[in-house]
Parts: sequence; structure tokens; C-alpha cells
Amino acid sequence: MRTYRRRFMIFAASLASSALFNQESRADAPVLSESDPTAQGLGYKTDAARVDKAKFPKYQAGQTCANCQFFQGKSGDMTGPCTTFGGKLVNAKGWCSAYVKKA
Repeated sequence: MRTYRRRFMIFAASLASSALFNQESRADAPVLSESDPTAQGLGYKTDAARVDKAKFPKYQAGQTCANCQFFQGKSGDMTGPCTTFGGKLVNAKGWCSAYVKKA
């Protein structure tokens, strides 16, 4: 239960920070690293094929940042800003536990 609470708090903080995020151009946005503390807390991987399925049982094949509602890149982009991570650029083929399928 403690792990879920911590993930929720990290997720909530990242959403709050994204609301304050100044819309920089994509070229100016930093690329999210897997070693970033928020990325680690949410299990972000630049390649969804490397997700630890035992640690993140919610992961399902086919889930990627590119088809997540928080991904702000255009279709076909290799990277794009993610509101979960305050607008930092994430890999379109990546994944994190905040994944929500685009409607």
C-alpha cells in the first residue's frame, strides 16, 4: 500500500507541476532520463519492451507513450513532451506506470 501511495504522490506532484509548465518549444525541453527521480518512481523506461512486468503487472504489450493521453507529441514523433513529467521529452516507444490509453 505504501508503494502505491508514494507513486500516487509522485504522480500528483508531476501533474501539478505540469499545470504550471511554461509551454517551451520542444527543442528547449529537456529529455527525460530513466535516472530522473520521478521517472524512477513511475517506472519509466525509454523502451516499453524493457518494462519489469513482475514489478508493474498493469503493463500490457502495446502500451507506449505514443498512445498515452499524457503524451503531447504528434503521431509519428520519436519523442514528445509528457504532462506527467512536466513537459520533459519522453520516448514515443517508452512507458511508465502513469499510462492511460488515449480516448
